[in-house]
Amino acid sequence: MNKEVLNLWPELKWIQDQDLREKTARTWELALERSVLTADDLERIPFTLLAGPDLKVTFMDHKRAVVHIARDAGEKINAMFHGELKVKMDVLIAGAILADVGKLLEYELDENGQAVQGNYGKYLRHPFSGVSLAEEAGVPAEVCHIIAAHAGEGNMIKRTTEAYIIHHVDFMTFLPFKERLEI
Repeated sequence: MNKEVLNLWPELKWIQDQDLREKTARTWELALERSVLTADDLERIPFTLLAGPDLKVTFMDHKRAVVHIARDAGEKINAMFHGELKVKMDVLIAGAILADVGKLLEYELDENGQAVQGNYGKYLRHPFSGVSLAEEAGVPAEVCHIIAAHAGEGNMIKRTTEAYIIHHVDFMTFLPFKERLEI
């Protein structure tokens, strides 16, 4: 596991299965190798291109929030539903860490260093490129399913429990920036 990815994702330590942890990290290594974005860029660019350039919440702020909230939700579900709705925590955490990894291929930087949708991103949104990167790294299908199903593209299929959690956590930490009611 490379140091840059470990610095970006200390939450990788939460994945108990060493093989899955390494494949999750490897996916991020591949994305960083192929992206014009650096780890430092991810700590400064806005997490969405839809909320305007003045957004202070960075890509990594949002990603970490999704991972932390999803883990907390998974733990509560496991504790409170008597085993009738079991959340696989390693799958959930890996899926949360990887859900937006494809954005590293979708985004480019303009002449002012601002993140914009690149040509690749106009053809393939991040759920598709994210699954491609994850499969190349050997990530199992149940985690690739989360990447594929976390965004609107997932509305066409049935989601696993873990995919539902990531989908809802991602949108509950995104939609208020895009279309909240302010009174």
